[in-house]
Amino acid sequence: QVQLVESGGGLVQAGVSLRLSCAASGGTFSRYAMGWFRQAPGKEREFVAAISGILGNTYYADPVKGRFSISRDNAKNTVYLQMNSLNPVDTAVYYCAARSRPGIYFASSQYDYWGQGTQVTVSS
Repeated sequence: QVQLVESGGGLVQAGVSLRLSCAASGGTFSRYAMGWFRQAPGKEREFVAAISGILGNTYYADPVKGRFSISRDNAKNTVYLQMNSLNPVDTAVYYCAARSRPGIYFASSQYDYWGQGTQVTVSS
C-alpha cells in the first residue's frame, strides 16, 4: 500500500511561486508514475502534470505549461511541483497521485493512489 502526503500549499499573491511536495511511503517509488491534479471549487478534478518513473519524462496540461515544473527525487521518495507566476485561476486543492506501473499518465482514473490534497489559494 502506498501512502502519499502533500505539503507546501498556502495563500499567496498573484505572481509569486510555490513548491508543492508529495512524500510517498510504501512500494518502490522509483518505478511509479506520478502525477499532480487539481480541483477548484465547483469544478471537476483536472490533470496538471505527470512524470514517469526511472527516466523522469514529463508532461504538462496546457494551462500550466511554461509556468509549472514537475520533478522527482527517487532517493527521497518525493515528487515536487514548482509553480511559478501563479494567478487566481490556479486556486484549487492540489492532489498528488501514483500509479504502480511505469509510464506517464494523464487521466485520474489511471492512478491507483491519492494524497489528501493541499490547498493553494492565489489572491489578486
